[in-house]
Amino acid sequence: MTSQINTIDEVQSLLSAQNYVCGRALATVVFLSLRLGRPLFLEGEAGVGKTEIAKAIAAALGRRLIRLQCYEGLDASSAVYEWNFAAQMVAIRAAEAGGGADSKALQTQLFSDDYLIERPLLEAMRPDPAGPPVLLIDELDRTDEPFEAFLLEALSDFQVTIPELGTIKAPEPPIVILTSNRTREVHDALKRRCLYHWVDYPDLEREMDILEARAPEASQALSREVVAFVQKLRTEDLFKKPGVAETIDWAKCLLALDVINLSPEVIADTLGAILKYQDDIQKLQGSEAKRILDEVKAELAPA
Repeated sequence: MTSQINTIDEVQSLLSAQNYVCGRALATVVFLSLRLGRPLFLEGEAGVGKTEIAKAIAAALGRRLIRLQCYEGLDASSAVYEWNFAAQMVAIRAAEAGGGADSKALQTQLFSDDYLIERPLLEAMRPDPAGPPVLLIDELDRTDEPFEAFLLEALSDFQVTIPELGTIKAPEPPIVILTSNRTREVHDALKRRCLYHWVDYPDLEREMDILEARAPEASQALSREVVAFVQKLRTEDLFKKPGVAETIDWAKCLLALDVINLSPEVIADTLGAILKYQDDIQKLQGSEAKRILDEVKAELAPA
């Protein structure tokens, strides 16, 4: 794993080849995570590229991406394994119909790999010819503390325990990336097992680079107006500030409408691409959107 990436610059180049533009600080923590085999914990607002970096790393290294999408109520059985109860019942009835079933042999058969449904954490522990997979534990803050406690074993020793089969340990640790939108604090015990990085909104120039990579059809003039407008929006008092994902979506919407330059009318028609709450949309309609656009055009105007 580490032999494939030897420098921080190489990390940036590999990610750039996957159209993921990142700064030196993020590339450094990715490099250290890969070199040291430590999980990487990424925190930040929604839409800043936390999930995308896991996809980019998997593609750059030619590894399988295994995603565990977290949600409230997620437990070990949903994250690690389940038994195929329907198939087990069929096997039991078939054995009963055949008569003289050996109960001990039947039990051993029922709780074998043939009836095991592997979930993301267990899948990530299995050997893979292409190398250890990238395990993305996405939006960890949506789960509760008991699930965090369960993850400690998996992230400390890269192993999971199935009562009927015993402990399954990864022959090589997977590349683990955890993300959080910080809707709640994640426990320190889990964070201590990871390298940490806060993924912030990019500055104007970096967001321009991102937009050029993700929406290359957009003209330089339109891209600069779009990025500058979104950057201004993030300074406004909004319930949910637009992320980089919204910047890209908006640019693609404008391209689909054959827009050359931003105007108050175009902004009013497409606000739903960058703002996801009605209160925010109402606040930006009319004179507010025009005010921000006028400020953007004034700043972008040649001296």
